[in-house]
Amino acid sequence: VQLQASGGGLVQVGDSLRLSCAASGRTDRTLAMGWFRQAPDKERESVATIMWNSGYASYTDSVVGRFTISRDISKKTVDLQMYSLRPEDTAVYYCASRMLGRSAFESWGQGTQVTVSS
Repeated sequence: VQLQASGGGLVQVGDSLRLSCAASGRTDRTLAMGWFRQAPDKERESVATIMWNSGYASYTDSVVGRFTISRDISKKTVDLQMYSLRPEDTAVYYCASRMLGRSAFESWGQGTQVTVSS
């Protein structure tokens, strides 16, 4: 699976932004997809993940109530709608996929920069 992320940009505190990730190739063996982020001098962290078939979503605590992950199986896309953005949300955001039978997210998109200015 190849992943292409888009939608990043420079926004102000409190603004909203929507990231989109398009998958190409076979997705019939996709278990889950997710959005991760890495800020300067910090480790990459999981932001939100979604089970591909059931749509069950989970979030890191800091984005609960502000971010929503969704997927469209027919379009092979996974989006991250971000509201009430904060400076600490500034990071490069990556989408990734995890296949059935695999224990980790192994396919990664190229990353898209989100900068929240105060």
